[in-house]
Amino acid sequence: MNATQQAAFAAGSGVTHSNLLLGIAMITMSLALLWLAWVAFSQMKQWRAGGEFFDLIWRIIRGGILLMFLGYFIR
Repeated sequence: MNATQQAAFAAGSGVTHSNLLLGIAMITMSLALLWLAWVAFSQMKQWRAGGEFFDLIWRIIRGGILLMFLGYFIR
């Protein structure tokens, strides 16, 4: 965006575009962290019901790697 577009966006919305992008990134990462906590909790319940410990660890690690990639591409 050039300076006139940034000024028009700030005047129309009341926030700068960088603050809006930061807010969207924070909401996205918060939802992703909530998803990872849900994955970990559901895997823990499955492990207590007789699942394999390796599956528990592997799925949580894969979710964490996915979260790191998402964080890298967001910011």
